[in-house]
Amino acid sequence: MTQSPAKTHPHMDRILRVIDCIHAHADEDLSLDQLADVAAMSRFHWHRVFSAIMGASPAHVIRSVRMHKATMLLVRTDLPIPEVGKRVGYPNDRSFARTFKDAYGLAPQAFRKQGHEKNAPKFITGDTEMFDVSLKTAEPIRLAALSHQGDYSNISQAFQKLGPMISAAGGWPQTRGMAGVYYDDPASTPEADLRSHAGAVWAGDSVPDGMEEVTLDGGPYAVLHFKGPYSGLAAAYQYLYGPWLAEHGADLRDAPSFEIYLNDPADTAPEDLLTDIYMPLAG
Repeated sequence: MTQSPAKTHPHMDRILRVIDCIHAHADEDLSLDQLADVAAMSRFHWHRVFSAIMGASPAHVIRSVRMHKATMLLVRTDLPIPEVGKRVGYPNDRSFARTFKDAYGLAPQAFRKQGHEKNAPKFITGDTEMFDVSLKTAEPIRLAALSHQGDYSNISQAFQKLGPMISAAGGWPQTRGMAGVYYDDPASTPEADLRSHAGAVWAGDSVPDGMEEVTLDGGPYAVLHFKGPYSGLAAAYQYLYGPWLAEHGADLRDAPSFEIYLNDPADTAPEDLLTDIYMPLAG
């Protein structure tokens, strides 16, 4: 018997609007009353609805979004630390430094230094490759997904929506992990045109309301095993598509690369995050 699509929470659309607002205005002073207006809900109730759906308070989600954006700015730009803080809503640099260290266990400057060292394109050390790559023949993978367009580092916005939508639909028993699919080369595609999907590996029948079903082809893949903050993934792709591909002389298949996330950034230190990058190979 075919399972009908799971119904979502009646206030889900309102909460997703709030998530969009937090990501778009992370540099501003976001008050609970302002977010209640975005949700178009009573100030007496919206905070409880948000916390029940998200599994975290609005203040916690705001802080999480700001800290993620800060990590990207620290590693991808040379902006002064106080300016990074201002761009993620902390005009007081001491407050920013304290909040960042509470979140990541490192001061912003130390995180930047560590990120630059880990992301440096030093592919070979002696006879040891910087990244571990294995060959794998994968079965097709079904995703319950949300689309994202724009800077790949901002796909966290789609993932932040994905979790509560799965929870509200009672879909976690059908979920087998999380994945990101990336369709364009950021080196040759304008940032605004980059296309991607944030997805849950789905073992159920119909995907929950409001989500797309995306199928990733089975077949041969080169799988790069990456450990570290997501800000370092660009160097991993550069290695996989550059030195590794040149050395092994493999042909590529007309299918997108994708990432499988092996642990949760919500409760894992950035340096301990594990990601598998799948690059499709011709058979």
